[in-house]
Amino acid sequence: MSEEMKSRKEKVLSNVKNGYDRIGEDELQTMEEYCRVYKDYLDRGKTERLCVKRTVELAEAAGFVAYRRGMELRPGARVYTVNRGKAIMLAVIGRRSLAEGCQITASHIDSPRLDVKPIPLYEDDGMAYFKTHYYGGIRKYQWVTVPLELRGVVALKDGTVTEVALGEGDEPKYVITDLLPHLGGEQGKKPLNEAIPGENLNILLGSRPVGEAGESDRVKLNVMEKLHEKYGITEDDFASAELEAVPAANATDIGLDASLIGAYGHDDRVCGFAGLQALLDLDIPAKTAVCVLADKEEIGSMGVTGMQSAAFDTFINDLCDGQDVLLRQCYENAFCLSTDVTAAYDPSFPEVYEKRNSAHINFGLGLCKYTGARGKSGSSDAGAETVAYVRRVLDEKDVVWQISELGRVDAGGGGTVAQYMANRNIATLDAGVPVLSMHAPFEVVSKLDAYMTYKGCKAVYEVE
Repeated sequence: MSEEMKSRKEKVLSNVKNGYDRIGEDELQTMEEYCRVYKDYLDRGKTERLCVKRTVELAEAAGFVAYRRGMELRPGARVYTVNRGKAIMLAVIGRRSLAEGCQITASHIDSPRLDVKPIPLYEDDGMAYFKTHYYGGIRKYQWVTVPLELRGVVALKDGTVTEVALGEGDEPKYVITDLLPHLGGEQGKKPLNEAIPGENLNILLGSRPVGEAGESDRVKLNVMEKLHEKYGITEDDFASAELEAVPAANATDIGLDASLIGAYGHDDRVCGFAGLQALLDLDIPAKTAVCVLADKEEIGSMGVTGMQSAAFDTFINDLCDGQDVLLRQCYENAFCLSTDVTAAYDPSFPEVYEKRNSAHINFGLGLCKYTGARGKSGSSDAGAETVAYVRRVLDEKDVVWQISELGRVDAGGGGTVAQYMANRNIATLDAGVPVLSMHAPFEVVSKLDAYMTYKGCKAVYEVE
């Protein structure tokens, strides 16, 4: 190629590069350390409650304190508030007035899983089981024959809340069984989404009976007595329990080059942790920086701990009241990076992707102007000015990024919390880490993309 042609192409054509061709050895070492801490966060936070608990530990170690309404907040003050144990909002107060807006990253920390039903425990043919109801969009066949843990809480009538952890560490695990191939001929003829009915996602708890032969529910009684011995609960207490079945495997490096991370819960804790760690590492910003880790996104962001709740408005309004600023004035000048994962192009399934407009592994933070489905339904569809603003912010901080869609136009779609932030009159853009095997019990992300999402969140917080 002639120098003239090379110059002409460089001037007007896009020249997107693999992130590993853009960063140096020092930054690669920083990336590895960041990912090590992230993997620990995943292992400690396999449910939204555990994520909040770990977030509070990290925040307090970084100088954050629980927010109290009316407390004085000078520039640099670091505060957080927990919403009912399942969502959390954190802020670092900036030098400029909230009348000039705030810089927000909003993610969710709930992930697809199996929830234990209110009347779950039963015995059938000498084996005890829990009935479950799946939470969020799962492919049910992926959850059979996978070692599981049971995590959550049981709330008693007297107000006592007991934390439950079954299958942790070296403890016995739990599983949902499947047919052997020798007897699975008819099952194999069914579509993937029908081969394992939702009512068949029953968790095997045990098989050892107690009492005398001929008595009923001997295995069920053994299981319930063990639960009572460990946690002081009875069968009726399941009515006020939140027990979640989650994969027992911990986060691990993937590949001979260890360039990827495999784990349960990348969606969306990989983005939530990025926004959190960026806030923890922040000095005193020009504008107040806010990190939101919400619950219930996987089922529509409803409920008191979801992004549609007034809890977020209350927190920001309290901060505004301390500066005699109207909430609506803050919102109209605010910006939100709605950090949720996107689909990584998978060359094994090219038929559902549009390659030119897909996010690719190792090409950095994926910007998504719109998500949604069926003609962008359920999307905030960010304006050109908002996208240009983010491009500038990221480029000024040398963040590796790409712009993408979730898949082919009519192949499917998805949603995030972006629309609920935009509905508040906050300029919002979706962005996140590309994920392989999204919503599976074991998802895969690139270390480089995870790290660049952290850099992108920090760049947003640091806007002057």
